[in-house]
Amino acid sequence: MARILIVDDSPTELHVLRRLLEKHGYQILVAHDAVQAIDLARRERPDLILMDVVMPGMSGFQATRKLARDQQTASIPVFIVSSKNQESDRVWGLRQGAVDYVLKPVNEHDIIPRMNAVLGT
Repeated sequence: MARILIVDDSPTELHVLRRLLEKHGYQILVAHDAVQAIDLARRERPDLILMDVVMPGMSGFQATRKLARDQQTASIPVFIVSSKNQESDRVWGLRQGAVDYVLKPVNEHDIIPRMNAVLGT
């Protein structure tokens, strides 16, 4: 099954997303900040990254841009997963290289089909 990297500084959000995705058979990697996420993405080459936006230090937007511009990670699709619900946030996330923008709280019946479509499963 696909390996998903979840990037979020909230232990609660990590727990909720991890349980949801493991229930659907995904293997999970976890990063607590953007710098750790970039390092893990380069080393582990996950099939998909779920990226929070608001984190200490580097934002999820900045990390997504770095991943999209890095030859080692450019082919890994990134979903921005954020509570920022303005259209400008969604557009900005997609312009940084994300393939999708999902609002928190994550709806299982919404995100799983979207992930499967990107993963080709």
